[in-house]
Amino acid sequence: MDGDFRTEFTRQPTGLKQHPALVLNADYRPLSYYPLSLWPWQDAIKAAYMDRVDIVSEYDQVVRSPSTVIRIPSVVVLKDYVKPQKRVAFTRFNLFLRDEFCCQYCGGRGDLTFDHVVPRAAGGVTSWQNVVAACSPCNLRKGSKNLRQTGMALRKPPRQPCAEELRNMGRRFPPNFLHESWMDFLYWDAELQA
Repeated sequence: MDGDFRTEFTRQPTGLKQHPALVLNADYRPLSYYPLSLWPWQDAIKAAYMDRVDIVSEYDQVVRSPSTVIRIPSVVVLKDYVKPQKRVAFTRFNLFLRDEFCCQYCGGRGDLTFDHVVPRAAGGVTSWQNVVAACSPCNLRKGSKNLRQTGMALRKPPRQPCAEELRNMGRRFPPNFLHESWMDFLYWDAELQA
């Protein structure tokens, strides 16, 4: 018997791959820019049916039930305002976003890890003020030495970002797919061209 027979019957979840809905807060701003606040079309229809969102824009495609034809939402806005978080979680992803997905020693963009500026072996702590994104070669070169010993320099000093700063940073890294109905809401506060 063929070893892959089970995978032929398995469907990959495609809810976000086909017809995702952009989710806006009650003030018509996306809940988040990076990752972009998207729902599978099924969740958007369910939320609209439960009267939790208003549909602002729709795709041309429809879904059908025995008694109803529904156009798939492309943009939904929450009826209740969700207060944005003020505190930024210290995560690998947020660290890379703060450092713009580039090594803080050489500026490279590939194969990122994180590095303690003051090594843990020398008493350095894992915090926003001591950890930076680093490519593997720079991380290996620095090792558990301090910057003076290696002759390396930081592009910018590490610090804790505020939530608004990370949201704005996320806008610089759009996802691979942006539907045209989303554009008015993603860059609504961008400066207009004269």
